[in-house]
Amino acid sequence: MKPLFLGIDVSTTGSKALLIDELGTVLGVTVNEHSISTPRPLWSEQDPQEWWDASVKSIRQVMAQVGAKGEDIKAIGLTGQMHGLVMMDAKGSVLRPAILWNDQRTAEECKEITDKVGFEKLLQICGNKALPGFTAPKILWVRKHEPDIYAKTSHILLPKDYVRFHLTGEYAVDKADGSGMILFDLKKRDWSKELLKTLDIPESWLPKSFEGTEITGLITDGAAELTGLKAGTPVVGGGGDQAAQAVGVGAVTPGIVALTLGTSGVVFAATNAPLIEPHGLLHAFCHSVPDTWHFMGVMLSAAGSLRWYRDTLSPGMNYDDLLAPAGDVPAGSEGLLFLPYLTGERTPHPDPLARGAFVGLTVRHTKAHLTRSVIEGVSFGLRDSMELIKNAGLGQIKQVRVSGGGAKSPLWRQMLSNVLNSELVTVNTTEGAAFGAALLAGVGVNHWKSVKESCDATIKTLENTTPQSGAVKTYEEFYGKYTALYPALKPTFDSLAE
Repeated sequence: MKPLFLGIDVSTTGSKALLIDELGTVLGVTVNEHSISTPRPLWSEQDPQEWWDASVKSIRQVMAQVGAKGEDIKAIGLTGQMHGLVMMDAKGSVLRPAILWNDQRTAEECKEITDKVGFEKLLQICGNKALPGFTAPKILWVRKHEPDIYAKTSHILLPKDYVRFHLTGEYAVDKADGSGMILFDLKKRDWSKELLKTLDIPESWLPKSFEGTEITGLITDGAAELTGLKAGTPVVGGGGDQAAQAVGVGAVTPGIVALTLGTSGVVFAATNAPLIEPHGLLHAFCHSVPDTWHFMGVMLSAAGSLRWYRDTLSPGMNYDDLLAPAGDVPAGSEGLLFLPYLTGERTPHPDPLARGAFVGLTVRHTKAHLTRSVIEGVSFGLRDSMELIKNAGLGQIKQVRVSGGGAKSPLWRQMLSNVLNSELVTVNTTEGAAFGAALLAGVGVNHWKSVKESCDATIKTLENTTPQSGAVKTYEEFYGKYTALYPALKPTFDSLAE
């Protein structure tokens, strides 16, 4: 069999294994699910052993699906959920359930980090504010609330890197995922000695960091026996899920922006330098592409807003049937605006108390108007991130590559193109992060000379959507009205939350 490359994606919901051939053709995909524990309000945890058990099953299943043997797979790339905390003792045993990216218990620790380091210094070193989702405040929470666990700790890993540990026996992390812990020096692309000293976190606990295409270890005999892989097969750095997703759609050079229109919405832009948004309103991390960084804006309820709307007002209705009448409503929904803050917001308003709203309702408005206003509101919310990225120094945006469930709608794609005033394209790859991890694996063993070469060889653009000048002008006016809503309604949101 010709050479194959394996991508493993350790997401929140399951461990996926994907095999591609030397041309980038996806030959097989399998997923095995994880369970999530919420033992207290705001808590979100998982048992790391589930990640490994699910990964073993998925690897074996995809190899059987394709008819591949261990020796056919030339390299393995890893990706997965970012920011989770796995604490291990000196023998490599897990000390407590992993605290996940969506856990919200660490508000006090975020304030502690900001007070100790200083807001400006923290931003300049790691490129980000201290937010509850990140790893560093989780470490401080364990120190404060579970001192016995903290005292036994010798190693800290991120979720996918726990699977890497089982595959290779190595403690390692890629620089994209590592920078999401907010303990990285963004410019130096490695752990910040200053941050670690200020926060009193032992540097010896942290794994060695690697570029996304570097080999981090080899499959051990024990892992080979469990998975069917061949002992000695290289495992490369890979990347956190968003960085690997960007590789999977070809957003690896400045000017090509990846927009993911899933339950949440992500705008991802590669940069050639460690740029930082002056107020910390964008995430700034290392890319999984060597010597490359990226900006990222996240809205919490993107296609999730449309799902809520459908499930609440038209349960069971097909999305195509729901959206079709909205195509006959003029741009701007005849003066109806929707705020998509159904689960709070992250970019540009890091506010868990923000709420959704319809504004401008009249008796003239029909269900079709409501539908259109929902997807217009989400599109305006994604533009917020795009505006921040442009103003933070990215420069010209040549093309937006859109993926995710919402991107299947031609109406929504055209609307986004008009709202962003940018060319919008879909691509032939739909497996996102796992596909990107497999490409990084191929680059790691020199099957492709660079990440860009791997993307150019395997990723093709499909549907192309260009802005319509009349709608662009209309949306420019309505976007200004949209951006005025949050400041006006913020006091109301806060009082309702109380």
